[in-house]
Parts: sequence; C-alpha cells; structure tokens
Amino acid sequence: MYRVYVRYNMKPGAREGFLEALAGMGLRKAVLAEEGCLGYDYYRAVDDPDVLMLVELWKDRAAQQLHLTLPHMQALPPVKEQYVLETKLESYDI
Repeated sequence: MYRVYVRYNMKPGAREGFLEALAGMGLRKAVLAEEGCLGYDYYRAVDDPDVLMLVELWKDRAAQQLHLTLPHMQALPPVKEQYVLETKLESYDI
C-alpha cells in the first residue's frame, strides 16, 4: 500500500471555502471511485484554523500517480490557487 499525507496551509480564513469548493466539485466522491483508492479523507487542524490535512491511501504508488492525471484532479489547481498558500507532501510505502 501507499499512503500520502498532504498539509495545506490555507490563506487566512479560507479553509471552509476550500472544503466547500471541493464538495461542489464532487472531488472526494470521484477520487474514492478511482480504482486503487482505499481512502481519501480531509481533517481540520484543531489548533490552527488555517491548516487542513488530507490523508490518502492507495493500493500502490502507480494508482496514486494515475489519479493525478484524471480530469477531476486537473481541475484542482485553480481552486488551490484561490484558497491555498502552501502545500506540503509526505508519502510512504506501507
């Protein structure tokens, strides 16, 4: 399995707007329907209203790499530009 942790440092006060935009796109539902996706969940930081974590779990690295090329993921950069200051990734084979 392959796990990805994404930390979004949001523009001030933008976290909920980002989550609403993603929901409006149906992004989580689309990702969970992808072959090889075992989990895709967002978590709000308790101690910082401008931090959002995404935890992804994939069958393997190839499934996650294919995920990045799909149309719903290609639509994500303009949304991130509107709401996100910085994105940090960590990934692990488990």
